[in-house]
Amino acid sequence: MRRVGIIAAGESKFGARVGMEYEELFVEAFLEAMGQVDNLESKDIQEAFVGSLAFGGSQLGNMSALVVDSVNLIGIPASRVENACGSSGYALRYAIMSIASGINDIVIAGGVEKMQDISKATRLYWFGVAGDIKWERLSGMTFPGNYALMATRHMKEFGTKKEALSSVAVKNHDFASRNPKAQFQRKITLEQAMNAPIVAYPLNIYDCCPITDGASCVILCDLEIAKKYTDTPIEIVGFGAGTDHLALYQRESITRIDAAVKASKMAFKMANLQPKDIEVAEVHDCFTIAEILAYEDIGFCKKGDGGKMILDGETTIHGRIPVNTGGGLKAKGHPIGATGTAQIYEIFKQLRGEHENQVHDATIGLTHNVGGTGSACTVTILRRV
Repeated sequence: MRRVGIIAAGESKFGARVGMEYEELFVEAFLEAMGQVDNLESKDIQEAFVGSLAFGGSQLGNMSALVVDSVNLIGIPASRVENACGSSGYALRYAIMSIASGINDIVIAGGVEKMQDISKATRLYWFGVAGDIKWERLSGMTFPGNYALMATRHMKEFGTKKEALSSVAVKNHDFASRNPKAQFQRKITLEQAMNAPIVAYPLNIYDCCPITDGASCVILCDLEIAKKYTDTPIEIVGFGAGTDHLALYQRESITRIDAAVKASKMAFKMANLQPKDIEVAEVHDCFTIAEILAYEDIGFCKKGDGGKMILDGETTIHGRIPVNTGGGLKAKGHPIGATGTAQIYEIFKQLRGEHENQVHDATIGLTHNVGGTGSACTVTILRRV
């Protein structure tokens, strides 16, 4: 395979962008990325891969044409990739493979989602379509309910405390308070996080990510020609993906996301690295328990020690592996189709030394992007060249 690098990355402001259209949000992200490479022209881009659930049914089935039109890329092949919350993580995967295989030299991968401009009832419906329809959604199960089951089981099996869940929220809000693109740019206290109104026990409001509008975009390039465009390309050294049963009741364990375990092992093998080599990570914290599971599934700690890891401060800015320095889905926001490449945006900035919450001399980073309640996952490992 050819080596693949990222030469630029952009992101829109995340939040309630009511009145903004899909294409306007993507333009924000695309223009930021293009502004980082002075000698790159739109005509140099050969293909586009765009992640989107098309939340609420917007432009269902034709998102890719809308997006390439908005950024003046008419004529190139463009594909919409849908894998629930992991959509743009998979879009990135296909973009990487298109360059590694020699089919393309320069492509874009990104994602976009509009989630605020619809009714609450429509939102509930569209969240449900990313999980099991027959035995979960139509029986009244919700995504907070599913992750609440994971949390209570983790508490029972491993003694995980509510304080650990709340500490994830406190950490990620602290990071987001310095991120100008985050939806929630404010700190919270542990007391606030512990005592907020319950959504699905033991998860409360501060354990759940928000409903978000936003877009993200990265420009990928054959590493051999990347120096033509930038002195600081970031190489993708490993990438993996996996799937699992759609419904929780079919899985071997609900305190482990096997799709993430498989994706992580694949990425580490390709990169010839181990979890201990990662210096900064962005993981899929749609709920606080999801971040704790990610620590374990990726291999940052032993099974059952995820709660201890956050309580010991190992994932704070001065910890062993700072996690979600952009604020995570929890506080930065979770525009479903844009999240995977938004995580790449954060690691790209970290490895170039340009982040608001900079990890000192970070050279190797990881992203972990989950679809649904863990039915799909991508893991990507990046390294400063």
